Amino acid sequence: MDRQTRPSFTPAATDAAATDAPASAGAPARRSRRGWRVLAGLLFVVLLLVVGARLTWSWLNPLGEQTIDRSGPALLRSVQNLSRFEAATGNFQVIVDLEKDAKFVPDAIKGSRTLFVGAGNVDAYVDFSALPKDAFTVSPDRTAVTVRLPHAELEKPNLDSKRSYVFAQERGIFDRISDFLSSSPQNQQELYVLAERKIADAAAASDLRSRADQNAKAMLEGMLKSLGFTKITVKYAGEP
Repeated sequence: MDRQTRPSFTPAATDAAATDAPASAGAPARRSRRGWRVLAGLLFVVLLLVVGARLTWSWLNPLGEQTIDRSGPALLRSVQNLSRFEAATGNFQVIVDLEKDAKFVPDAIKGSRTLFVGAGNVDAYVDFSALPKDAFTVSPDRTAVTVRLPHAELEKPNLDSKRSYVFAQERGIFDRISDFLSSSPQNQQELYVLAERKIADAAAASDLRSRADQNAKAMLEGMLKSLGFTKITVKYAGEP
């Protein structure tokens, strides 16, 4: 009976097998790290391309608008001397609610409603150019003087375009289409005119003119006192 031949392992063979096992296990780890490095490099390159493209687009700005002012210089047409005293100024604000409706068509189809905030000033002044020759009556001893003044008047309202704006607007379908197709859409001139009219009415109903009369009187009294007058009487047009 033959004896079974058993393989014999030498120490050298055992050491070689132990050395090859870690090497074969570390190869996938190195490939994995190499893959992550390649991916990180690609992401970095893509990031650089995106940033570079954005900076180039913003620098070139092919769709950007450029404002060029080709207006000519302002020309002085006339000069007018003013002989009036600006005695008071009123600051007003009004909300214009303008609605336009069609008679037999719903508002959603034809019609508009606009809320406009109008802000501006109204000046009250006393015009000294219309003073008569006997406007100043001085006593013989030059200690008393009587002054006859016209009442203050109101200047036209001066709307401030920076503080006046459309707050809200509703338009029907036909109005939207008409404004879209029109080469000159509806301007805001009508809104400004209504705002000026309402502010003018508010100024006329206020005490702005009486305040201007008082300020003009105080100004004249101070000026005449500095000239040596001790008794100063200010009367307005229509008073005896």
